Amino acid sequence: MSRTYFGTDGIRGTVGQPPITPDFVLRLAHSVGHVLKRSEQRPTVLIGKDTRISGYMLESALESGFNSAGVDVVLLGPLPTPGVAYLTRALRASLGVVISASHNPFPDNGIKFFSSQGTKLPDEWEQAVEAALQEPPAWADSAGLGKARRLDDAAGRYIEFCKGTFAHDLTLKGMTLVVDAAHGAAYHIAPKVFHELGAEVVCIGCAPDGLNINDDVGATHPDALIHAVTAHRADLGVALDGDADRLQLVDAQGRLYNGDELLYLIAADRLQRGQAVNGVVGTLMTNMAVELALKARGVEFVRAKVGDRYVLEELEKRGWLLGGEGSGHLLVLDKHTTGDGLISALQVLQASVRSGRGLAQLLEGVSLFPQTLINVRLAGGHDWRKNRALAQETQRAETELGRQGRVLIRASGTEPVLRVMVEARDEALARSTAQRLAQAAQAQ
Repeated sequence: MSRTYFGTDGIRGTVGQPPITPDFVLRLAHSVGHVLKRSEQRPTVLIGKDTRISGYMLESALESGFNSAGVDVVLLGPLPTPGVAYLTRALRASLGVVISASHNPFPDNGIKFFSSQGTKLPDEWEQAVEAALQEPPAWADSAGLGKARRLDDAAGRYIEFCKGTFAHDLTLKGMTLVVDAAHGAAYHIAPKVFHELGAEVVCIGCAPDGLNINDDVGATHPDALIHAVTAHRADLGVALDGDADRLQLVDAQGRLYNGDELLYLIAADRLQRGQAVNGVVGTLMTNMAVELALKARGVEFVRAKVGDRYVLEELEKRGWLLGGEGSGHLLVLDKHTTGDGLISALQVLQASVRSGRGLAQLLEGVSLFPQTLINVRLAGGHDWRKNRALAQETQRAETELGRQGRVLIRASGTEPVLRVMVEARDEALARSTAQRLAQAAQAQ
């Protein structure tokens, strides 16, 4: 069954345009409530949100929709997406709901859901909700309505959970950190986590006004963090995105570290401490240097489709613990059920503090391969898979690169664009090869 509303990470769009309108969101919550009541007589749902001004409107619509289906609601207020996942599991709730459009600008918003175990829900559940949306509403009578209450200490509970993932015999005392919360959901949480573990914290991106989330700050705009780290002569900078499930780090020299490097660092730290790392999951876009470095240490590496959802599916299938994307979505499944920027940052800091080495030292010998990405706009109805010139050029490129690089060609899921990516040890070779492939792709 094809899905009308759900994408790869819930339902997302521009506020005021379908489906991100209050009437639809009320119907969505009402339908989700009826799906929940098929297996539970009196479900309880948690609702958290980021700092977008539209969160107030959507929160009210969700609350009304759930209550009208006889579902109780607990309002968490502004809270990172992984914080909602944690509290859903900790409070034995039936479902966790997050109002956020993650790293998107403030005019967008979205709704995503977590199971009672704090995990992403399967396609079958989303299909059941889409089917329920086609049914007429079944409003509860007064005696059957759900109730709503607010959990005042939601932030404090999540702060303690994050701190509990950091080694109890270590401290961040003596370290100055710049923390950039992207004016998002972690604005009141991230600084406290690092401060309570001993660090001196300098805050940027921690003053939301409802309109400035991800606005030239945060993990998607790391220049602000780089500038602040050097200006304050800090030891390290931590940048999160609007819902705090994405991470980028900057060291004292102003060097930026992406998710690929941080994923390797976390795995390498575990190997250094004698812990087993059976395998690591990346994506089709994970830098080849990380794959080769892990394999050199005897760690199996598998690529999933782009998207943390697919990384998680692959990890669960194989029973592994570590995975992630270059964008900074990292999964450490023995610490949390979902990607968590704060917990990932603490894992990296833990490795640095324990070893007494900086990030550059911990990543010695792992130099990311240069990548060239070219977007080729396709003519309407053009099937790039039948392009013989592209197929021949791809085969030639793969032969030339051998084990010193790779080619990835994939269609965009959102626009008529073919993404041509070439990765190679030699930057000039990556660029020239990508240009050849792009020219071949344009041949009809």
